[in-house]
Amino acid sequence: MNCKIIGMGEALWDMLPDGKKIGGAPANFAYHMSQLGFDSCVVSAIGNDASGDEIVEVFRAKSLDHQLERVGFSTGTVLVTLDAEGVPCYEIKEGVAWDNIPFTESLQALALATRAVCFGSLAQRSAVSRETINRFLDAMPDGEGQYKIFDINLRQHFYTKEIIEDSFRKCNILKINDDELVVVSTLFGYPAADFQETCRMLIDHYNLRALILTCGTNGSYVFAPGEISFFETPKVVIADTVGAGDSFTAAFCASILKGRSIREAHKLAVDVSAYICTQSGAMPRLPETLKSI
Repeated sequence: MNCKIIGMGEALWDMLPDGKKIGGAPANFAYHMSQLGFDSCVVSAIGNDASGDEIVEVFRAKSLDHQLERVGFSTGTVLVTLDAEGVPCYEIKEGVAWDNIPFTESLQALALATRAVCFGSLAQRSAVSRETINRFLDAMPDGEGQYKIFDINLRQHFYTKEIIEDSFRKCNILKINDDELVVVSTLFGYPAADFQETCRMLIDHYNLRALILTCGTNGSYVFAPGEISFFETPKVVIADTVGAGDSFTAAFCASILKGRSIREAHKLAVDVSAYICTQSGAMPRLPETLKSI
């Protein structure tokens, strides 16, 4: 039975102004999927070092299943600084463990048991991890209830048009923010002035089941064939926005997997991500009121 939910890519330490916290979009996604009642797993690589040991300890403490290969590179770290609105800026160390995720027999078996996977562009900056992610996607079963979510997550210069387009072709749900949509529009020659037309073009061209567009304080949209949903962004006191987008993706995915409508899934995603913004770090515990989907 294909029941596993996978967050695949970078697992690392966010070095925040108030100390280091476990991070990486795939780990954040998998953690929130586990809180929302799913059998989730983080797939990544860590080093043979104390930082790698600490990641394992944190995942165990959070009861988060993980498949972390030990490789001969240091465990990843990211220097995170926050602006006056709590919006993060990232300085991402290169040549680290999650750049070198190997494709193993156990990973092949995991792919065959996977119902949904979330992946991004950042972990594809290196050839090794990019090949592993693509082999995993190819090994996954296809079908109506199978989801391949590309949470694009453009960071610094760690992407190319070719990597983005390949991922568009392999996913069936795309998550993107308004700044990233401008970058994609420029790369692909889409009409940047009309974001809704661009989203529709992406859905049609790549046969997507849904496209999630987040616009910060200006709300969020979900486009699907013949359907559009919009919600305003709730006004909350922001601690920081680290991991808010990952929680949005997880809440939306969890709702869809439980048979909820696009609109219902979108509403939960908005509420969950707003709550994450009120907490420090990317992996706070969700209140019970947000888990009842």
